[in-house]
Amino acid sequence: MIVRTLCVAALAATGLTGTVTTAAATVTATAAEPPRWGFAVVRGSAVVETLHQAGSWPQGLKVEATQGEPGQVFVRFPQIGRASGGVAHVTAISQSADWCQVEGWWQSGTDEIVAVRCHRYGVGPIASRFSVTFGSSEQYLPARQAFGYVHWDGSAVATGFNSSGPAAVNTVVPLTAPGTWRVTLPGLGSAGQAGNIQVTAVEPTVPAHCKLGGWSATTAAQSIVVRCYDAVGTSLNTGWSLTYHRERAITWTPSGYRFAYTFDNAPTTQGPYVPTPYPVSYNSQSGGLQLNNFGVARKQVMFGEVSGYADNVQVTAFGYGPEFCNLYAPWETYSTYVSIRYVSCYNGTVPVDHPAMITYIAR
Repeated sequence: MIVRTLCVAALAATGLTGTVTTAAATVTATAAEPPRWGFAVVRGSAVVETLHQAGSWPQGLKVEATQGEPGQVFVRFPQIGRASGGVAHVTAISQSADWCQVEGWWQSGTDEIVAVRCHRYGVGPIASRFSVTFGSSEQYLPARQAFGYVHWDGSAVATGFNSSGPAAVNTVVPLTAPGTWRVTLPGLGSAGQAGNIQVTAVEPTVPAHCKLGGWSATTAAQSIVVRCYDAVGTSLNTGWSLTYHRERAITWTPSGYRFAYTFDNAPTTQGPYVPTPYPVSYNSQSGGLQLNNFGVARKQVMFGEVSGYADNVQVTAFGYGPEFCNLYAPWETYSTYVSIRYVSCYNGTVPVDHPAMITYIAR
């Protein structure tokens, strides 16, 4: 069993002590506990942006952040702490070849701490701006809607949830190729690809980034391949978080929240275009969406009628190589739409047009 423990000295320096979730802490969700979730945008200097944070905590509380070692930030989500369980995702916001990974998460008092570390390809740890989410869900859903997540700790499923019911157990099988796994989410199936998937590396010791390496669906289950890589693009056995959501937000939010997602599966298309098959895109406000190409690795994503004053975006690369994606700049909100300009992808330091999944949530 691989037990992944964060650097004690770094944690002690911030007053945030804890241990990364491991296989020994496997949790089966129950319908009795209310969902806990939160999101935020943090600048590299550990400044949490007021207009880009929200969560299931009482009104008036705020997300806080503390710097650790180079490139490392501890994000404190107030009063949503769990002894174990849930998943976290993070996306770098940068005009360079940066990515961010989650190092771990744990309960501290009544709060939840998520440790994030960002890297620049060929440089090392970097104080990058990033967008982060944490969520744990315990409520089942009617058909069409679907929500499932898995935290793989490097050797086993540490925690997971499947909204189709208590009998559905998510599974992970390591494949022959190193750094590659097949995830099966039973009961969340669809007639072809539908919904959105986000994957984030969970690794406290070495640089790591993960992506979707493949996706197929039947009416019985979603079948998803996860691929992970190290700092120079070599396949890596590591931990990761995966969330699948269909006609639901990436975090378990109340009905008043708006959300949208899409799959840029034709990245060289100039646009404007809407990806097909259509179920890979969804807008909770029926406001439509479109994608536009503004040059290599400059994909603008526009969602209509969903913008809000507290919102979040996550992005995950899709494909078979070591490419990774981030957000070129913070998204822009207008009265009738939100503009994500741009989703940028890289192979090493080289910008490339590459498939990616994008998901948005707004209060």
